[in-house]
Amino acid sequence: MINFEFYSPTKVIFGKGAEAQAGKEIKALGGHKVLVHFGGSHLKKSGVLDRIHASLADAGLEYVDLGGVVPNPRLGLVKEGIRLCKEEKVDFLLPVGGGSVIDSAKGIAYGLANDFPLEDLLLGKAATDKIAPLGCISTIAAAGSETSNSMVITIEDGMLKRAYNHDCARPKFAIMNPELTCTLPVYQTASGASDIMMHTMERYFTNTTDVDLIDRMGEGLLVAVREAAKTAVKEPDNYEARATLMWAGSLSHNGLTGTGRVGDFASHKIEHELGGMFDVAHGAGLCAVWGSWARYVYRENPARFAQFAVRVFDVAENFHDVEATALKGIEAWEDWCRSIGMPVNLRELGITPTDAQIEEMAEKCAAAGNGHVGFFKTLYKEDIMKIYEMAK
Repeated sequence: MINFEFYSPTKVIFGKGAEAQAGKEIKALGGHKVLVHFGGSHLKKSGVLDRIHASLADAGLEYVDLGGVVPNPRLGLVKEGIRLCKEEKVDFLLPVGGGSVIDSAKGIAYGLANDFPLEDLLLGKAATDKIAPLGCISTIAAAGSETSNSMVITIEDGMLKRAYNHDCARPKFAIMNPELTCTLPVYQTASGASDIMMHTMERYFTNTTDVDLIDRMGEGLLVAVREAAKTAVKEPDNYEARATLMWAGSLSHNGLTGTGRVGDFASHKIEHELGGMFDVAHGAGLCAVWGSWARYVYRENPARFAQFAVRVFDVAENFHDVEATALKGIEAWEDWCRSIGMPVNLRELGITPTDAQIEEMAEKCAAAGNGHVGFFKTLYKEDIMKIYEMAK
């Protein structure tokens, strides 16, 4: 186990009807005028937005709405939000939705607190520890942005999907009511569950030794999500399955399962280029590439893949052939993906990138990592191209 710092200051308010506490929490934090940020019309039709407005009004807070967030959130709307907040003198942000909405609000919050172009932040030309205050109401169990330090935004010029990570971006509070996730389409539920799994798996696959404590915590989370996801896609109103997924989404990405080790987010970076070019659902994109990444790198440490197979997917261990056990674990992951309706290759994802598109995505992926990505196995442009080819 290596040295680490763990910081997770977000106050979590979890359970049925929890969204009614939003106004009280913002007032206690000194907010006066709130930007309520969200995606499409579902919040209005379901009455959730009215309940949130009532909570803010009851606390004596003013508010202004900004909808329109899409999956793989766009920098253009972030800039519109910055302009609106300055015009309306907003001093607190309240995103209501999933990771895309929360990340969009984080972008607005960075823009309000800093005077450089957000492109510079996303492209690594600038850094900051300043951000306007925000809390959030999560309505999707997936990205974990409600308690994480990360933000991912798509720059329309070149369709570059880029991230910025800093602990200042952890929301002041995260309100999580599992009931709000029950109306999600099955595909979105499954895609979110896959993202939760991957946030832990990308930390799990490490070459750092003597990390069994966090291994066991991560394995427990993975097994719980594995089962809860299968239940939620069959029984959308199953509260306990929804609650497990929602809390797991936060625990998988608040940094806890990555403590004491060097993780590997190469699969996320590889998928980001798919999302940028083809605008695919993030979790589904991860499922489509992970098996190919795993088969490309597993020989770097087959024992770790074998441990994953045995402990997470109940694969019978082959004591005479660790690589055989490792490969069975990769197959078990893909079987699970298909059991909840997720793709395990690009064809099943519904895209057929050309050779030129694969080279472009690989080049952008490597460039975003200063020439390479990954720690379990260092991947250069040529390696990334091979993984995309394997995933076809």
